[in-house]
Amino acid sequence: MAEILSQSELKKTVIALKKQGRKIVVTNGVFDLLHLAHIHILQKCKSMGDILIVLINSDSSVKGYKGDKRPVVPETERVELLANFPFIDYITIFNEDTPLSILKEIKPDILAKGGAFIQERIAREKQLLESWGGKFITFPLEKEYSSTNIIKKILEAYKDEPVRQK
Repeated sequence: MAEILSQSELKKTVIALKKQGRKIVVTNGVFDLLHLAHIHILQKCKSMGDILIVLINSDSSVKGYKGDKRPVVPETERVELLANFPFIDYITIFNEDTPLSILKEIKPDILAKGGAFIQERIAREKQLLESWGGKFITFPLEKEYSSTNIIKKILEAYKDEPVRQK
């Protein structure tokens, strides 16, 4: 089970791991409604190094760029779900719009992203990683999977009838 750490705890942990010569891979995202693309990305990330750290957008961070209706799943639940994946080693929550400040603190060897991303955001992240010799890697979007599409499918399925509780 992954350890859920504060940002300051994560920084100390990463320093110790780097002293041991461990290769640190980071990915970040909302991970709102988990789907297969999330699993595929996380597994690919883990295969690139020794340690996989997942940086999760806080609820307030998500609302800032996805709107007030998101996230569907609160940060505490998103973290707990991800912590149970055996290929994730550490998780922390960040409140900012982007993970730039925590990335500056932990200086991972690799930052990997998959799916839909905003080009100007990833340009800043890539530049930051390259400033200390890190690598920035992207994976192609798996168009058939997305939290937004899951939400649309649910809304369409139940648009004419109320959801019944048993």
